[in-house]
Amino acid sequence: MALVTGANRGIGREIARQLAARGHTVVATARSPEAASAVAAALGPGVLPLRLDVTSAADAERAAGEVAARFGRLDVLVNNAAITYDTWQRAVDADLDVVREAAETNLYGPWRLVQALLPLLRESDHPRIVNVSSEAASLTNMGGGTPAYNASKVALNALTRMLAAELHADRVLVNAICPGWVATDMGGPGGRPVAAGAAGIVWAATLPDDGPTGGFFRDGRPLPW
Repeated sequence: MALVTGANRGIGREIARQLAARGHTVVATARSPEAASAVAAALGPGVLPLRLDVTSAADAERAAGEVAARFGRLDVLVNNAAITYDTWQRAVDADLDVVREAAETNLYGPWRLVQALLPLLRESDHPRIVNVSSEAASLTNMGGGTPAYNASKVALNALTRMLAAELHADRVLVNAICPGWVATDMGGPGGRPVAAGAAGIVWAATLPDDGPTGGFFRDGRPLPW
């Protein structure tokens, strides 16, 4: 079974749909219970709703307890929830409160969930962690602008590398995936279809046991760090 954060819309919703279509039971999370229930109802009986604010330690522990009580394990954690694509800011004069708020969701949220759910991932025969990142986090190609989003995703990539190394002995594959520019509320119009962006994330969520770990990919192909 899989847990997907930020599953009420955009890429998260499509990830949940594609995983359910592959036979996974999917826990679709959203910050409001109404949003979580709506996406579960729309996607069908293989998708279950769960209210989860990734910035809340109490919510993370409650989610872990609910998954443990119902399933006893977690096969896939997709850290998709993200905020603040701050194209209006520059690093030289950025509002650091905005940067901190972005980090709470984009970095500490995934980190918090991994810590809370790791015992359940260790109970899986094929555990996977997928951190939804962005090519904007590539230091190789980085320029200026969008400081809150970019810095938080760079840090998420670093977390991916650390987790992959530390969890190698536990057979947990951990990868960072860029979905590309996708036509969502955050990405805006003009991007590629949501299904195409989600497919690379589902690829990482369903890797074989000898698949890569500690990598940064888009559409199954490596990206420069």
